[in-house]
Amino acid sequence: MNTRLEKLMSWLKAQQIDAAFISSPDNVFYLTKFRCEPHERLLGLVVFQEKEPLLICPGMEVDDAKNAGWDKEILGYSDTDNPWDLAGERIKARLPHIRSWAVEKHHLNVDRYEELSNRYEHADFSSADRILNELRLVKDEQEIQLIKNACELADFAVEVGVNELAEGKTELDIIAAIEYEIKKKGAGMSFDPIVLAGSNASSPHGIPGLTRIERGQLVLMDLGVVYKGYCSDITRTIAFGDVSDKQKVIYETVLKAEEAAIQLTNPGVKAKELDQTARNIIKDAGYGEYFPHRLGHGLGISVHEYPSMTETNEMKLEQGMVFTIEPGIYIPGVAGVRIEDDVLVTKDGVEVLSKYPKSLQLI
Repeated sequence: MNTRLEKLMSWLKAQQIDAAFISSPDNVFYLTKFRCEPHERLLGLVVFQEKEPLLICPGMEVDDAKNAGWDKEILGYSDTDNPWDLAGERIKARLPHIRSWAVEKHHLNVDRYEELSNRYEHADFSSADRILNELRLVKDEQEIQLIKNACELADFAVEVGVNELAEGKTELDIIAAIEYEIKKKGAGMSFDPIVLAGSNASSPHGIPGLTRIERGQLVLMDLGVVYKGYCSDITRTIAFGDVSDKQKVIYETVLKAEEAAIQLTNPGVKAKELDQTARNIIKDAGYGEYFPHRLGHGLGISVHEYPSMTETNEMKLEQGMVFTIEPGIYIPGVAGVRIEDDVLVTKDGVEVLSKYPKSLQLI
């Protein structure tokens, strides 16, 4: 039995919860090392206090689960089966009466909740989200290495994007080149890349399109690569041609805020202190209203995961945590600047995992 499952089983026992139903692909991967994107089909891992866990997946994925190293029972089903009926039989054979379930309240949809609640009508339901977040919070050495590999590829992807910048090319042209080169490396993007030129970047998560690159613009590139199940997520803002003094001031303000937050990163420091440090620098420069989002987010199997690095988060940083630091200034109709790095909390400080240069580049 792997230690991750053992910790979840111990938690169930301590909380006196009969079983957990885990259905999000990321948490199933974390607990089993089996990656599956089931679309509308059912994927689930049923974990008990002491009985052997049960993995439920489409029949066509059974061999993949075995090849990933899962050596416990697998319930594979066809598209004409009712997987809930089949799973119910296997669950009953392990535990005839289930009075309490732990589920991922942030993931389980209403239809699947009703399947469980109708079949176990006298059972109580509680959240497994907190324990799963806590288990995934601190990365082990293997996870850290995979994230480092993903960051190396993200650095390469930004370099590709910068080299592709040319007058007349569209935002989507740049993205196409990035995705092509990453696929040639045998990897994929951890989310749809963002390339935004000029005033388009004033929308923090704007949608790239056919806007053409022009001289005198700041171009924002936000992208990440997934490597063997682990994600990176970095942002760089590049000057295409000479930009205005105001644009340079905005850039340097964001860079100062980002570097200050990185330098503050240490075990024992509260997450909110990082956000507040960066936010105060931007406020003091007169741009406080133009920094509308949190400082960052956890990073690992999911590109956005626990914790949320906000100005109200009292959580103390721990060695092995990985998260983003990404302050930004976005002035509607004018420009947007974001600089984002992936950082690892070390025993006595911080390691920046994304290495692409951050000084303002003029292309």
